[in-house]
Amino acid sequence: HFSNLESLSGPWCAPIKVKHGDVSCRTPRGENYRNVMGTRCKIRCKQGYESQSSEVVCMASKHWSSSYACQEIRCAKLDMPVNGGYKCSDGSYFNSRCEFFCSPGFILMGQKTATCQYRKTWSAGVPTCVDVEPPKIKCPNLKDKWAEPAKLTARVTWDTPEGVDTADGILTDVILKGKPSKSNFPEGLHKMSYTVFDRAGNKGSCRFTVRVRVRRCSALFPPDNGYMKCDSDADNYGTTCEFTCTGGYELRGSAARVCQYGLTWSGTDTTCAAMNINVGVRTAAALLDQFYEKRRLLVISAPTAANHNYRFQMTNLQHAQCGLDLRHVTVIELVGTYPAQIGRIRHRLLPPALALQLRLLLQIPQRSFQMVLVDKQGMDKQRYPFPITAAELFTTVDTFPLRKDEMVLQQEAGQTCQS
Repeated sequence: HFSNLESLSGPWCAPIKVKHGDVSCRTPRGENYRNVMGTRCKIRCKQGYESQSSEVVCMASKHWSSSYACQEIRCAKLDMPVNGGYKCSDGSYFNSRCEFFCSPGFILMGQKTATCQYRKTWSAGVPTCVDVEPPKIKCPNLKDKWAEPAKLTARVTWDTPEGVDTADGILTDVILKGKPSKSNFPEGLHKMSYTVFDRAGNKGSCRFTVRVRVRRCSALFPPDNGYMKCDSDADNYGTTCEFTCTGGYELRGSAARVCQYGLTWSGTDTTCAAMNINVGVRTAAALLDQFYEKRRLLVISAPTAANHNYRFQMTNLQHAQCGLDLRHVTVIELVGTYPAQIGRIRHRLLPPALALQLRLLLQIPQRSFQMVLVDKQGMDKQRYPFPITAAELFTTVDTFPLRKDEMVLQQEAGQTCQS
């Protein structure tokens, strides 16, 4: 009896059990059986869960009309931010809180967190990671460099610095502003810099300086009545200065001096001492020898001190002393006739016998005015039977071969007779 009834309206579908939710069923005829055919069950899931259908029916096939399990609500999987990532409290499930982060060197732009909501949407979009940090570059640290001997420059070498990018590590070429490494740098301070860019266009730069110093001795000056010729820069370490004296002056001290490492000059002070003319010699030849290669001579001879030509000539030369010195000309006067004759070199008197010998040696007549111009080699170059102007005399001397070199030296030293 009982089994008969059961076969008609007894259990049909599998009993419903809902985890994470509850069920309320109604049967068509109000039987106790909750799973007879036609039973309708309402499914209610706990917060955070959902079911495919809110109501299921027990069908003739002995199956419920659809799936009724309460499944956790799930959002779509989040995309990874480029150059970053995220960490979630519960994957993509409901209420899972995801925190975004960026790789070192990148900064997060956008919301830092996103939560999976019950509508299956995330509370915020995926942020972006932006590289705003400039790359770093460290410039070389250079000590002062000293110029090399006899040079005003120093060769300076350093390694090109490498930039470091905190983000993706990809950098453009390092750009140097200034002279490159291994260059010769002149004396002074040189400011340089290196610049580097990363892929995002951020710029990093650093500065450094190169200082070149030149060791220098105290300044040397040409001696009075002499010249100085220096190579290099005239006072830097390794410079050589050479000295010469003008005709008629003798070099005392060192003819050449070098600026040494300790910044002192080698040798001793250089001076040009006036030529010491010895008038106590026996012969005219011995007197003239003293002037050889040093001075030119202008020998002026007159029968008396009252001679009109002689007086005119001496007056004319009085104003030309500088021009005579510039051309290394020494004037020798021979006045009077033997035995009452006087020889004179500036203020020094020659003995009568020496004066006579000079006239004989140079074949100068005693009884008339005459001048003889003798060059540095002792050659008798020109004779004048009458007075001439200083300008004429200078024009003649300036054609002598040695004079050309002297003039160049004098111009370099700025020696003139403008005053």
